[in-house]
Amino acid sequence: MDFLISIIISAPAILIALTVHEFSHAWVAYKLGDYTAKAEGRLSLNPLVHLDPIGTIVLFLFRFGWAKPVPIAEYNFANPPLGTTLTSLAGPLSNFILAIVGTMVFHLIDTDHLLINSLVIYFVFINIALMCFNLLPIPPLDGHKIIRGLLPPQIRFYWEQMEIYSIYIFIPVVIFLIYTNVLFTVIDAIVVNLIPTYQFFL
Repeated sequence: MDFLISIIISAPAILIALTVHEFSHAWVAYKLGDYTAKAEGRLSLNPLVHLDPIGTIVLFLFRFGWAKPVPIAEYNFANPPLGTTLTSLAGPLSNFILAIVGTMVFHLIDTDHLLINSLVIYFVFINIALMCFNLLPIPPLDGHKIIRGLLPPQIRFYWEQMEIYSIYIFIPVVIFLIYTNVLFTVIDAIVVNLIPTYQFFL
């Protein structure tokens, strides 16, 4: 019963976090000259165009997950490596900003209402979790693309070759993260600095 309640309470946070994350990718790509995401309907705040069924279920169950990747054509950027890096960074950065906003709301409302506190804390936690997960430097996550754009051309080629084996890297890493506390240790460390009492509400 508690698990079901936590899923219901976390649903708004998950929908907002995933939607804003993917919209931010699409918006930055659009501003930098790539209209691919806009043409495919991804420059939208409609959650339905962004949700990946498996990634969303994983996020509900394990508190980290993913949405459908936003398509980009980096040759449309004036500086393709930099454009891809900025577009990739936009998603995790948007989640960090949302988490900061949620933290400010939590401290400003200063209420003893359990439901309100739980909603806000789940909002902060989910956004930090989504940020941390997507910053992992493995394909096809944002962290891999961010690093790619920062590497010199002679090294970038070898980094890109990892994408060929992305499915063989991604699935074992997800399984490892599910059965260990490595990622959650990082997430906890960040969230507890934002809201020291958050664990009382989750």
